[in-house]
Amino acid sequence: MIDGKRIGIVATVFVGAGVLAAADAEAGRIHARAERQQARIAQGVRSGSLTPRETARIEAREAALARDVRLMRKDGLSPRERARIESRQDRLSRDIYRRKHDRQRRR
Repeated sequence: MIDGKRIGIVATVFVGAGVLAAADAEAGRIHARAERQQARIAQGVRSGSLTPRETARIEAREAALARDVRLMRKDGLSPRERARIESRQDRLSRDIYRRKHDRQRRR
C-alpha cells in the first residue's frame, strides 16, 4: 500500500523534474535564437550586406548579451531575467535586419 508520504515524495520529484525540464527548454530556446542570429550575421557578411564596421558592432553586442546570459545562468534565470534577455534579443534582431537592409555595401 502506498501511503501519503510516498505519494508526496513522488509528486515532488515529478514537479521538480518538470521545472528543470522547462528551465532547460528555455535555455535551449535562448541558445537556439542566438545561433540563428549568428547565422544571419554570417549570411550578411557573405553577401556583402553588412560592412565590417556594422559586423563588428553587432558582434560586440551579441558577445555582451552572451556574457550577461552566462552570468545570469549561474544562479538560475528568473522569469524577469528571461524576459530581459528576450527583449535584448529582439532589439538585436531588429538591428541586424536594419543594418542588412540599409543599402550600405562592403567595398
